[in-house]
Amino acid sequence: MLVLVAPGQGAQKPGLLTPWLELPGAADRLARWSAAIDLDLVHYGTEADADAIRDTSVAQPLLVATALLSGDALLAAGPAQDAPGRAAAVGAFAGHSVGELAAAALSGVLSPLEALRIVRARGAAMAEAAAAAETGMSAVLGGDPDVVAGHLEKHGLTPANMNGAGQVVAAGTAEQLAALSADRPEKARVIPLKVAGAFHTDHMASALPAMEAAVADVTPGAPVTRYVSNFDGEVVESGADVVRRLVHQISAPVRWDLCMETFQRLGATALIELCPGGTLTGLAKRALPDVRTLALKSPDDLAAARDLVAAHTSA
Repeated sequence: MLVLVAPGQGAQKPGLLTPWLELPGAADRLARWSAAIDLDLVHYGTEADADAIRDTSVAQPLLVATALLSGDALLAAGPAQDAPGRAAAVGAFAGHSVGELAAAALSGVLSPLEALRIVRARGAAMAEAAAAAETGMSAVLGGDPDVVAGHLEKHGLTPANMNGAGQVVAAGTAEQLAALSADRPEKARVIPLKVAGAFHTDHMASALPAMEAAVADVTPGAPVTRYVSNFDGEVVESGADVVRRLVHQISAPVRWDLCMETFQRLGATALIELCPGGTLTGLAKRALPDVRTLALKSPDDLAAARDLVAAHTSA
């Protein structure tokens, strides 16, 4: 079974859209999306520097747009003899944090434009919530899980991302994170992340009303392909339930560890991470060593990714 996943905030890099603009129709599509959400995706994906795209209100729409563009390039139906197209080969979609919105669109719950309008509101609301206090996130790599949990609790931090493969992301105030760096768990590394707030914690509670308003007029479809939720790693069969989870996920921990357990339970044999790929394939290599992984970083990776999809189409 093939799983397609979309990365979350922190994966963005300057110029990530530049090579994708060479694909037929990509520039026009990005221009339409930019106009619809009042954000120049092409500028931020080609010319803006790392500080500019670190802004939550920019990073989140940019990541979803990039995942959708690369996902469509990978899954668009080929010649008539390839019908019903490469999308039929996918056994499940999932996204990490904001990547869930790209997964929801690719699985048929939302249209691409709905996903982008929601993520535009999400990014703005979470940026506003983050500005209320100096907060952030740090990855804790390695160490005994119980010892790590004890250190986070001691310093008042929340395990905001349970990523599996020996990685937990701690979130809280700048003072709490500094205390953790000075008093890191034995045999663990603490790495500050390039994000602007303590996402997936109670610090984001003030953003919930804006998210609820953003989805109020959305009529979601049922997932055409399995959708695996960050909330608890479960397959969600109702489009309305997917949307409800997308709203409440902004202040709840990401359980990527449980998502990977579900991939394994479903019989995953391959995992492709949409652009800007790398982070989730790295986790999968450690947690799912028998699963073949491929990260889409540029259109140069499409041929290998399509071969992997084709192998699952004929399986």
